[in-house]
Amino acid sequence: MSSKESCRSELRTAIRQLSDRCLYSASKWAAEQLVGIELDPAKFTPSNTRFQRGSSSIRRRYRTNEIASTPIAGISYVSTPAMEEDELVDGDFYLLAKSYFDCREYKRAAHVLRDQTGNKSLFLRCYALYLAGEKRKEEEMIELEGPLGKSDAENRELVAVERELSTLRKNGTIDPFGLYLYGLVLKEKGIENLARTVLLESVNSYPWNWNAWSELQSLCTSIDVLNSLNLNNHWMKDFFFASAYQELRMHYESLVKYEYLQGTFGFSNYIQAQIAKAQYSLREFDQVEAIFEDLLRNDPYRVEDMDMYSNVLYAKECFSALSYLAHRVFMTDKYRPESCCIIGNYYSLKGQHEKSVMYFRRALKLNKNYLSAWTLMGHEFVEMKNTPAAVDAYRRAVDINPCDYRAWYGLGQAYEMMGMPFYALYYFRKSVFLQPNDSRLWIAMAQCYETEQLRMLEEAIKCYRRAANCNDREAIALHQLAKLHCELGRSEEAALYYRKDLERMEVEEREGPNMVEALLYLATYYKAQKRFEEAEVYCTRLLDYTGPEKETAKSLLRGMRSTQSGFPSMDVEHLPP
Repeated sequence: MSSKESCRSELRTAIRQLSDRCLYSASKWAAEQLVGIELDPAKFTPSNTRFQRGSSSIRRRYRTNEIASTPIAGISYVSTPAMEEDELVDGDFYLLAKSYFDCREYKRAAHVLRDQTGNKSLFLRCYALYLAGEKRKEEEMIELEGPLGKSDAENRELVAVERELSTLRKNGTIDPFGLYLYGLVLKEKGIENLARTVLLESVNSYPWNWNAWSELQSLCTSIDVLNSLNLNNHWMKDFFFASAYQELRMHYESLVKYEYLQGTFGFSNYIQAQIAKAQYSLREFDQVEAIFEDLLRNDPYRVEDMDMYSNVLYAKECFSALSYLAHRVFMTDKYRPESCCIIGNYYSLKGQHEKSVMYFRRALKLNKNYLSAWTLMGHEFVEMKNTPAAVDAYRRAVDINPCDYRAWYGLGQAYEMMGMPFYALYYFRKSVFLQPNDSRLWIAMAQCYETEQLRMLEEAIKCYRRAANCNDREAIALHQLAKLHCELGRSEEAALYYRKDLERMEVEEREGPNMVEALLYLATYYKAQKRFEEAEVYCTRLLDYTGPEKETAKSLLRGMRSTQSGFPSMDVEHLPP
């Protein structure tokens, strides 16, 4: 059997098993990868052939030999036995319980299975109890603090579920799905080391449950922890590492993994979306936009990940495209958190910040842990000059994910607005630690160092240098470096950075006050250095302007020519009017 056929066979079996245990999100993920497997070229027909999206450019750009992959996707290099089903043991009671479960009657489902002993029944009973506790916890939170409030409500079923699953694990009678649920419960209780061990056992014995991999990934908070995992050599491991690298902000490594997986899963929408997510973090907005346009052509009713696409359109100020996307998701499913965030971005771009906040609040009512909505709502409050509300929103985002650099950056901005630069500096440092290759964060920290309360200009210079080395798209760092060196009396360094800034403006064909300032400084600097030919070049360029800089250039030229001739000259007829 070929590697792709083996992969298909494994996924088809896994989809049935995951659906049968009500793990629908994992089943959906597996099904998306199944249809994403590239077809055998010999079997291609016009009806089943699709364009393989953008993979060639990614392969060219991100290929590296540093990241090891499972040798051939689709083949397990360890024995991964198929799950033994126990329909005869579970029987009709399981079917009834599953029907109750699908109707969100979790307590009824658990009660029906109280005397059943099969592994499937044990898992579904414990899973139903866990979800019943989660449902009651959410109800208590709304009753006590409102849908967006903080609460001490807990899942009261965790202790009983943990006790039962722990006993099954000690007796050696627990199956991989029970291990997944046990790991989930341990993580919920904050017992992270044991949770990691249990989830590792689960994915090694049954590697097709993406939910278990996702929970394991959330417990890998550093590359050292990730590398310490003793994982079996299965193709699912590559999906796991690609996702984990992305969460650990190792975006190039993540792209290499996804490029490798495209060899088998060439039509996977999931992989395309993850590639877009990595490139979004690298601020490759044009490529991200192209990928999402292609995703929507192939999956026109997709809402998942589309809020990231809206962020790109917002950053590029593509008003008509964002308007179309907002209308599209509204008509598809307006009560999804992603849809609400997209519509919120649309109103924000229109300058209707109050309406934007309303939609971000709606997203949070649908999912109070939706990180993007908290961060974006904080941005809106900053625009509305409501800094206390902005701080609260950003803090909620940090509570959900302490690795979200945008929320830390937002906190820094909010405290800077309140005139508290020391606090702002603390939060800016947090953000650059998490995202050291983003020039905007270094510039924000440099500007904080420049404030009247701090005036730590040497530190500001270090930050601007880092920004300049991180592809400063806003073209702020070079100009500020020139100004700071000038302020500190370092004329040679100032001239160097003014010259670099001027060269960049020429390449980008930008005009404006920064160009005039650079030309004036360089003309004055080279005149003082008695390098008259170079000074005259800059002065001549200033004569093309109509403001006071033209008269300054004339004065500099007169001064240079009088110096060169050895006596004062009042004749300026040769200068352009």
